[in-house]
Amino acid sequence: MDMNDEDKELSDLLRAHATRHRPGPGLASSIRTELALLSASAHDRPREERWRWPAWGLAGAGFAFGLLVSAAVFLALRPGDTDSLAAELVTSHVRALMVSHLTDVASSNQHTVKPWFQGKLDYSPPVRDFTDEGFPLVGGRLDYVADRPVAVLIYRRHDHFINLFVWPSSGQESQRVSVRKGYNLLKWRQDGMTYWA
Repeated sequence: MDMNDEDKELSDLLRAHATRHRPGPGLASSIRTELALLSASAHDRPREERWRWPAWGLAGAGFAFGLLVSAAVFLALRPGDTDSLAAELVTSHVRALMVSHLTDVASSNQHTVKPWFQGKLDYSPPVRDFTDEGFPLVGGRLDYVADRPVAVLIYRRHDHFINLFVWPSSGQESQRVSVRKGYNLLKWRQDGMTYWA
């Protein structure tokens, strides 16, 4: 084995300055005695007994690891609640445009649209007209989303219709923007309501 200059220098330093300590005469005897005791106790037990628990432990650990990996893969690959909800909302929007069922109540007057929802839902959706901001109210309709009836307010922006889905929510106020099948989606929570546009 060839030593480079740094290794040789370190070796020379250790030889020159390191102290040597010899073990006491009883150390070797003590080690041999301990090894003999360990070996004897291992040989006293039948081979099956010696390996029974480690084998079960290893099998259990393997099973637990398999379950953990399966759960992680399942959770990683399944669509999230928000993703499936976004898909459901886009589908509802497209369906409303295709079958010409954009509104159940067609009115640009918020005082006509808001009372129309009374008795049809277990909540009263806030209805506002945003004509001054360039989004006039077109009307409203009922839809069924996330296993419940919800209010949909329809607004217009130039030649485009915007469906605003509204239902009660207990979550914290938040906002999220996403794109689904070429449709821009905006979700927010505010004043105890969830909004998706």
